[in-house]
Amino acid sequence: MADTAPQPPSETADTRPAQRPAAPAGEPLWRDVLGRHLRSLRLERGETLAETAGRAGVSPQYLSEMERGVKEPSSEMIAAVGGALDQTLVDLTLAVADTLRASTVRQARPTGGRPATMCRAALALAA
Repeated sequence: MADTAPQPPSETADTRPAQRPAAPAGEPLWRDVLGRHLRSLRLERGETLAETAGRAGVSPQYLSEMERGVKEPSSEMIAAVGGALDQTLVDLTLAVADTLRASTVRQARPTGGRPATMCRAALALAA
């Protein structure tokens, strides 16, 4: 009998990588809102990426990716960058949640619906 190489299992629901659900159309992602807020704070201070990144202990490239919403940073990374900008993790979380809530309210107003579900989801993400 000829030896054959073991075959990988066929893809099933259990072996397929999990796909991330898409955000509802027009709803901003948490990382995008966080990035815009971090950039705003940095620019208000008149700092370069290198200055803020140096104090935070991250590379300027990583901070740039955070600001552009490319990275899904850990809470430790968010806290480090926030600390470099004299912001606590709570400050940043509340600012992002407030922005998401305002965005959700603006989206819900034309239909007259109450965005309670969306607000709870935003706060759950922020926590």
